[in-house]
Amino acid sequence: MKVNNVYVSCSWKPGTVVRVFELGHHGDVEVGPGLVDLAVNVRQAPLPPWLASPLAASLSALGAYPDAGPARAAVAARHGLPASSVLLTAGAAQAFVLIAQAFRSAARPVVVHPQFTEPEAALLAAGHRVSRVVLPSPFVLDPSLVPESADLVFVGNPTNPTSVLHPASDVAALARPGRILVVDEAFADTTLGPSGSSEPESLASRTDLPGLIVLRSLTKTWALAGLRIGYALAAPSVIARLAAVQPLWPVSTPALVAAVACAGPVAVAAEHAIAHSLAADRAHLVARLSELPGVTLAAVPSSSFVLLRMADADKVRLALRDRGYAVRRGDTFPGLGTDYVRVAVRDRATTDAFVMALKATLAT
Repeated sequence: MKVNNVYVSCSWKPGTVVRVFELGHHGDVEVGPGLVDLAVNVRQAPLPPWLASPLAASLSALGAYPDAGPARAAVAARHGLPASSVLLTAGAAQAFVLIAQAFRSAARPVVVHPQFTEPEAALLAAGHRVSRVVLPSPFVLDPSLVPESADLVFVGNPTNPTSVLHPASDVAALARPGRILVVDEAFADTTLGPSGSSEPESLASRTDLPGLIVLRSLTKTWALAGLRIGYALAAPSVIARLAAVQPLWPVSTPALVAAVACAGPVAVAAEHAIAHSLAADRAHLVARLSELPGVTLAAVPSSSFVLLRMADADKVRLALRDRGYAVRRGDTFPGLGTDYVRVAVRDRATTDAFVMALKATLAT
C-alpha cells in the first residue's frame, strides 16, 4: 500500500517466499571467469604489510579459541567508546541477523529503501512483518517519511546501492525513546566532507541518541570479504542483548587480529588516504560517464560505487557481460527497476576501458 507515493507497506507471514524482489541477490553473483568485476563493492588491492603480517602470524594460534577482548578494546578506542559498547561480528551482515533475533518483540520494523537487502531478509527470516519506506529519486532521506509508530528502523549511510550520503542530523532525527535505530555505515570510511574530513556524517561515536546501533564493516576497504569481520556499536545494554543471541566464538582468530590492525592509527590514516584517492577516481568515472548520451547518475555519489540510470539497463548489463564487464543489476533493490545498474569505482584505466565498452554497447 502506498501513502503519498512514498510509504510502502510490504508485510509477509513467516515462511512466505518473497518473489517481488530477490533479496538474496548480491553483486558476487554477477561476476564470472574472464569478467572485469565492477559489480562488487570491495576494493581491489593487495593487503598492506601491517595487515598481512599479523594475519599470517595468527595462523599459528588457531589451536586456541578466539579471544575477542583485544579487538573489542581496539575498536572501542578508535571510536572513543567503552569496550562494552562494541560487539565483533562475522561481517556486518551477521549483525542484521542478531538484531532481527534480539528484537523479535518489535511491532513495526521499517526498512528505508533503496538499500542493502540483507536487513529486510534477516527480519523476514526471523518472522517479522516488515514495512518499507521507499525514498523517491534522488533517494535523499526525509526523516518525516518514517512513521512515528516504527519501533525498529534500518537505514544505510552512505546507502548501498545509491551511494547517497545522508546528513548526520537527518539520520539522528530518526532516533527516539522506544525505537531501535540501526544505521549501516559499512561504507562510511570511503566518504569525505567538503573540506576533506573523514567520515563527515558518521554517528559511530555518538552516545546521546537513544536506541542507536551503528554497524561497520572492515571487509570493503581492506578487501577482507572472505574473512568476515565487522562490528556493532551501541549502548552496553543493547550490545548485551545482541550478544545473547550470537553463536559462541562467532569471529575467527584471524578476523579478530584484522580488527585490531584496522583499528590502529596507521590503518585510520591509510583509510583517509584511500578515501581521497577514491574520490578522485570516482570523479573521473562520473566525468567519463557524462560523455555518454542517455546515461545519467541516479543520485549524487559519495562512496566506492555509483548508481546509473539508462533505458533498458537490464539488457545493457547482459550485453556488457559479452564485452567482458560485470555490473550490478538494480532491479533486485526495492525502489529501483530494470533501468538501473550499479557500477563500482575502479582505477582510471579500468574506467576508461569500461566506458568505451558501454559506449559501444549503447551504439548497437
